[in-house]
Amino acid sequence: MTFFKKVSDIFGFTKLKERLYCEGNEGISQADREYINRIKGQNPFGIISMFMGGASFAFGPIYVAFPIITIIFCFMTYGTFDREKEDNPWTFFIGFCLALIGLFMYLRGIVHKLIV
Repeated sequence: MTFFKKVSDIFGFTKLKERLYCEGNEGISQADREYINRIKGQNPFGIISMFMGGASFAFGPIYVAFPIITIIFCFMTYGTFDREKEDNPWTFFIGFCLALIGLFMYLRGIVHKLIV
C-alpha cells in the first residue's frame, strides 16, 4: 500500500487540487488555500478501478483477464483510500462489483448482445 501512496505523491495526485485552483493566481490568500485543501476529492486509484470495472463488465464475458486484473487491482489499491482527504470509497466498490459481474458472466457463458 505504501508503494501506491508513493506513486500518488510522485505524480502529484495529492496536490492536484491546489495546482488547478491556485496556479497562475498569485493573489490567493492563505485562507483560500486552506479552504481548497479542505475540499474532499476522489481517490485517483478508485476512479481507475471504476473504469477498469466498466471495461471488465463490457469485455469480461469474452476476455476473462479483464475482470481478474481489475479485482486484483481493487484489492491492492483500496488501502490508499484516506477518509480525511477523499470523499468516499464507492468507486472501488463499483469497480469491484462490475468486475465480479463480468467474471460471473464469463463463468456462466453469458455474452452481451452488443458485443456479439
